[in-house]
Amino acid sequence: MSPLVGAELARTPTQLYRYLLRCCRLLPSTAMQTHYKHAIRQSYNSHADEDDPERIQMMIQRAISDADWILNKVSL
Repeated sequence: MSPLVGAELARTPTQLYRYLLRCCRLLPSTAMQTHYKHAIRQSYNSHADEDDPERIQMMIQRAISDADWILNKVSL
């Protein structure tokens, strides 16, 4: 189960970026939100030159599952 509605709509890197930033709002502390927002931005910038569609889709799926794992971990 995805942490937010719209995970299935994240088909491009920009949509994924916006989705992950929305996920950050669900984190309990401001420090955690800041940390993950920074990590998301760094990852987005470092993979901006990726042009293989299959690899992009793999990264999108992995990022969504990682976000799901983090949000489930902090909600316990």
